[in-house]
Amino acid sequence: MIRPTIKTVAAQAGVSTATVSYVLAGRTKGKGSGISDATAQRVHAAALKLGYRPNQAARTIRTGKSNLMMLSLTMLSDPWSLSVSKAVGAAVAPAGITPMILADTDWRTAIKRQGADVIFIDAAEREGDAELLAEMARTNNLVVFSDVLEPNGFDVIRSVAGHSMDTAMDHLTGTHTKVACLTTQSSLGAGGHTSRYGAYLRGLQRAGLDFRQDYVATFDGDEVSAYQAAVALLQQPDPPTAIFATSDFVAIAAVHAAERLRMGVPDDVAVIGVGNTMAGEAMTPSLSTIGPVDFYSTLADFLVARAQDPSTPHRVLEFPWRLFVRDTAPAAP
Repeated sequence: MIRPTIKTVAAQAGVSTATVSYVLAGRTKGKGSGISDATAQRVHAAALKLGYRPNQAARTIRTGKSNLMMLSLTMLSDPWSLSVSKAVGAAVAPAGITPMILADTDWRTAIKRQGADVIFIDAAEREGDAELLAEMARTNNLVVFSDVLEPNGFDVIRSVAGHSMDTAMDHLTGTHTKVACLTTQSSLGAGGHTSRYGAYLRGLQRAGLDFRQDYVATFDGDEVSAYQAAVALLQQPDPPTAIFATSDFVAIAAVHAAERLRMGVPDDVAVIGVGNTMAGEAMTPSLSTIGPVDFYSTLADFLVARAQDPSTPHRVLEFPWRLFVRDTAPAAP
């Protein structure tokens, strides 16, 4: 079977090849195109009837755009990554952009082989990443999620935690004296001002509560490990009545662990996460958490805008955090 071309679509619709090109590229919506809605509909109908598909490689050469967006997401199963993916999916459809997800893969080698109009990278924490990104930005349109990097040929998305983690801990210690922490093993040595485990330690100190080693449970970085750590934490003879989880996916695992053990949330154990993900807000009971406001939709719109116009100056886009009080850790009566 011969593959249909622009010429065969034009013949079917009774128009010129230039008209077909304009219509299928979506360039008839503005004023001055000279192409009526009826003509555009006729072109689309002809393309559909013939089974015409644009030659993406040829279009990329002709326009300099691939209409592709790449998302490098370190842990796709994390509700944070799923929220990014969902928001981007909703934003790119009207723009005619196709999202591609690079999941659980090292972007440092993978993106060298890609030709996306914009690439979002959710983690750049290794030594030398700043220099590597600056080099890659010469030939790629990059948007990087980082609390420390500065724009250097690429955009930076910054999550500004501020004092929100301290606020979350004060919220828990205001009504609980048995507050536990679910965190990664690697974070135990990070007790600094900005670390999440450090916020837990400071919160205990402000409330005059003693540190208990048995109230600190660690996991390996995935949902199964987080769930097992939460179950072990809550099965103790003297279990905590509140949990500060260092991400939303860990907090969600803690809620599921409590449900398995027939413990009420928040009556038997209150839970607060970090991230303000869509999954946490939508679950029952809804998850109390700290995180940025309108992060996912704003990020998605920014990525679309950057894909459409790579010429604007690169900048930092900051998202301040706050506490979202919901069902798993409600306000004190």
